[in-house]
Amino acid sequence: MVVGWFSYMPGVFDNSIVTQIQQANDIVDIISEHVALKRKGREMVGLCPFHDDHRPSMNVSPAKQIFKCFACGAGGDVFKFIQMRENLTFPQAIERLANRAGIRLPTPNRKSQTNRQSETDNLQSVDTNELARVNAWAAKYFQKNLNDKEKGKFARDYLAQRKVTSESIKKWQLGLAACPQGNDSPDDLFRAARARKIPAKLLEYAGLITNQNQDLSAVRVADKFVNRLMFTITDVTGRVIGFGGRTLSEQGAKYINSPTTALFDKSNSLYGLEHARHQIVSTDTAVVVEGYTDCIMAHQFGCSNVVAAMGTSFTAGQGRLLRRYAKKVILLFDSDAAGIEAANRALEVCLSQRIDIKLAFVPQGKDPCDFLLANGKEKFQYLLDNAVDVLQFKWNRLTEKFSSDDTLAGRKAAIDEYLQAIATGLYAGSLNTIEGGLLINRLSGIIGLDNRQVTAELRKKVTTAARAAAYDVQKPPVDLSAVRMADLGEGLSATAQREILEVLLNEPKLFKTVKKKVSPAVSLSNLIEHFDVLVLRDIASVLFETLTSNPAPELTEILAKTESPQVSSCITQLQADGEQKGNFETRLRDAVDVLLSCHARRAIDLSRAQSRGQLKSKQDANKYLKSVTESARKENRRNIGMT
Repeated sequence: MVVGWFSYMPGVFDNSIVTQIQQANDIVDIISEHVALKRKGREMVGLCPFHDDHRPSMNVSPAKQIFKCFACGAGGDVFKFIQMRENLTFPQAIERLANRAGIRLPTPNRKSQTNRQSETDNLQSVDTNELARVNAWAAKYFQKNLNDKEKGKFARDYLAQRKVTSESIKKWQLGLAACPQGNDSPDDLFRAARARKIPAKLLEYAGLITNQNQDLSAVRVADKFVNRLMFTITDVTGRVIGFGGRTLSEQGAKYINSPTTALFDKSNSLYGLEHARHQIVSTDTAVVVEGYTDCIMAHQFGCSNVVAAMGTSFTAGQGRLLRRYAKKVILLFDSDAAGIEAANRALEVCLSQRIDIKLAFVPQGKDPCDFLLANGKEKFQYLLDNAVDVLQFKWNRLTEKFSSDDTLAGRKAAIDEYLQAIATGLYAGSLNTIEGGLLINRLSGIIGLDNRQVTAELRKKVTTAARAAAYDVQKPPVDLSAVRMADLGEGLSATAQREILEVLLNEPKLFKTVKKKVSPAVSLSNLIEHFDVLVLRDIASVLFETLTSNPAPELTEILAKTESPQVSSCITQLQADGEQKGNFETRLRDAVDVLLSCHARRAIDLSRAQSRGQLKSKQDANKYLKSVTESARKENRRNIGMT
């Protein structure tokens, strides 16, 4: 839990509470909230969320409680997955998973709490856990307003008119941003938050208030949402990340959403995914509608694989998000001109994301909510079952344009649009060359051009698609330096260091062999100093300390003691490499001998250099050792001596 409105500072958790939280959060359950996993033997596989993965390259081990991507190198335990996926620090990830498991964290000391409060005055220190918590409070406050006998009557009447049931109101956490009464200023939420001692800056960072004065005085502060029916937006794990608000008057835009925050980005979010995820995975199909009430009503009628794009055009970020769960996407739009154009724009996004896409349209000018109320679930499902293939939709648009517009410019625009769809599909791999050839033949027949001319024009469009893809660079969910493997060193000494760690991560009981090989003159702490590759030294320090107190630790116990995702990824890589090689005892014995020998050689070389008067300072000694190490690396490029 969070104390006050601020998160814990690092270093306040002992190993027992960390282990308890780790064991309470099964890694398969956690990762399944973000990626669709399929069983493959004893492990689970899925698309890696840390790079642009099109073939499942991430393995999740239920037995070891670890994950590992064999494409980008990301790996670790449940804490590291949450750290990287949600861009959290290690203490924030602990707090996040403690909240999820309902585990109460010990109260930090007041000094840490005060330091944290001063840090929160800086935008860069805002913690997404804090934003999620203040959003959850706001959601409850909006729900309280809606349930108020007098204050919420108009909004409740509106929901009743729209046939939204009380069960749906509760499930979707619908609420009310109150209307100011009389001469009241529009700061109902702000005043309630101030009474709870919630910092104004935190409300501003969450997008709940607008700052009209730098000192955030009550006179100039206004609520972001006023006199609006509130839709609570959650992520796939159920965290409240933002809000949508529908006006209950004629003032302002019909719908507004939370601004982009550290927690919420509309272009990378889908309304209802928390409730739709399981059905999407089980059916391999997601249905995308435009509005909040469309999504709510679909679920109310039992169509529970429906999500909403929240009124925005379907974006590449939303496409990437859905691709983790669904193999097929059906876009359901209104059948008016605006709906058809919105569908047309969405197709390019889905083609570029290698999503099997189909289109369905609600007839008679209705939106999905009204259609369900008028016609029921069966006819709604019939619409979805008869959805049109993306290229068939494009072909229909082309032929309609040719029949209704005989101008050269109009027909050329229709041809360009169709060719661009084919080019996008070919470049992204959504279409193969045979399918592309058949479509070219079909187009040649209607426009009367030779196949070679059409193919030449298509090549130009493929180049354009490639250029567009280069500009559409996804903002990484985490700093990629945390995913890239660290430098594990070169040469015989570095290889020996890796070998020791590879063996002990797989057979920790062999640590006694290391202790036997180390003479009384060389303590284990001194042996760690022999590890001159920085990341390997960090791993050795954690591993040796753990093995000293627990001769048979689980891999997750070691991972839980490392805060760095990069170090965690290295540990999982070393464990996997060691498991594949086997032959543990011989490799460990030889590796320790080599490491001690390499260190002894460096010590002798250093002593000789000192006796010759070559080294006059500690700085000279460091430079000399560095040159010796570099020379050893060059002499041992093939790492001769160990298998």
